[in-house]
Amino acid sequence: MTIPEGDRRRAAARPPARPPAQGRVPLRLLFRVASVACGIQFGWALQLSLLTPYVQELGIPHAFASLVWLCGPLSGLLVQPLIGHSSDRCTSRFGRRRPFIVAGAALIAVSVLIIGHAADIGWLLGDNSESRPRAIVAFVVGFWLLDVANNTTQGPCRALLADLTGKDRRRTRVANAYFSLFMAVGNVLGFATGSFSSWYKVFPFTLTSSCNISCANLKSAFFLDIAFIALTTYVSISAAHETPLGSRVGHDGPGGSEESGSAEEAFLWELFGTFRYLSGSIWIILIVTALTWIGWFPFLLFDTDWMGREIYKGKPNEGNNYHTGVRMGALGLMLNSVALGLTSVLMEKLCRKWGAGFVWGVSNILMSVCFVAMLVITAIVSSMAFTGQDLPPQGVVIAALVVFAILGVPLAITYSVPYAMISTRIESLGLGQGLSMGVLNLAIVIPQVVVSVGSGPWDQLFGGGNSPAFAVAAIAAFTSGLIAILALPRSRSEKPSSSEKPSRPAHV
Repeated sequence: MTIPEGDRRRAAARPPARPPAQGRVPLRLLFRVASVACGIQFGWALQLSLLTPYVQELGIPHAFASLVWLCGPLSGLLVQPLIGHSSDRCTSRFGRRRPFIVAGAALIAVSVLIIGHAADIGWLLGDNSESRPRAIVAFVVGFWLLDVANNTTQGPCRALLADLTGKDRRRTRVANAYFSLFMAVGNVLGFATGSFSSWYKVFPFTLTSSCNISCANLKSAFFLDIAFIALTTYVSISAAHETPLGSRVGHDGPGGSEESGSAEEAFLWELFGTFRYLSGSIWIILIVTALTWIGWFPFLLFDTDWMGREIYKGKPNEGNNYHTGVRMGALGLMLNSVALGLTSVLMEKLCRKWGAGFVWGVSNILMSVCFVAMLVITAIVSSMAFTGQDLPPQGVVIAALVVFAILGVPLAITYSVPYAMISTRIESLGLGQGLSMGVLNLAIVIPQVVVSVGSGPWDQLFGGGNSPAFAVAAIAAFTSGLIAILALPRSRSEKPSSSEKPSRPAHV
């Protein structure tokens, strides 16, 4: 493909996408670098298990609860590619990725403090027990900051691992499997924390006149999150030895000035202009990723809410059944994370034996089957006679927990395989790993925007439950699985095909 001369000049003005070559990084150091995923995912697990129910307790209707999550994909659409672009060119003496990881971790701490104290902030500003609009505003601000912080941290984390593994596809898969393993550990700890209902006794000062037991438990869990993210961030950044990019680009002369003056233009050009040079297999990866996340996002939004509403037949702020169901959902997500961790350990063997594309496709079909099982369980419970004051039959709860646990297998694949496949295949385009993660992230966040905007009204159209969104998720997951099996390469050696050869000069 011929590249326009203007594009070529702008590309030539960019600093090198990779730092100076370094020796092969030991796997034990990659393991330590990936450990920051544990701290990030600890907070993410609390966010997934507790915040959708809590925002409804503050007074936001179920039909609009998904809109609160809209910031996640929106910040991912803008923040993560921008952070990836900036970290590719960061000339800090501390390295390219580590300053962003530390800044993101600090912002996570600030945001969870705001979320945990939302009810107290609202009370100080004039809320009462009947109306809490100011608490809702404080919660949404903190929630959106948390999503920005997560996107600020995760992109550079994965890009750092890709930098350290270079073009070695096997080590890239291993590094992403480490990352997925630590995500599983963080999930287990986070969901276990969310399922414990007596944190307010451990931290009695969290219980105030404006913050009830449920709120105090949430606040206490976020205090633990701050300590955990600080510890894992330190372990990770102390293990990574980055060579500052400034040592290569400090004397670029006029080219450096031009690049500095047109950074925003370069960012926009690179992000959207990159799509012109993607090979067919990369486009398939992006399509499968988009459909996969159309499947996952309804589950991630409403998993514990589904357990509280449709299995335990409870409602927020009405009796104990809803809160019991939410805690049981958090337990199910903890089991999900155990399965995720075990799958992460076996990830490299699975991909070597059957090929990454085939493994990804089969896992997505398994995900679809699980969503169908959730619809069947919902239908069975709706036909039962127990009321919102009684507990559901034990067999139904066990079946729901088993489905949650099995979903950990495809979730591990989703957290690892797409990132490994895209980071190795996009190398031929001469892009930095930060920007390559941004390209993949677009395929993740655009479907999430659609789900965030449409899932609440879509569910409300069919009676207000979560089943309609899960039905769409099942169809999307099955479709993505078929495409992955039929269209993605099944080569066990993961050698690039001729279609993946650079469509522009390698030095660009």
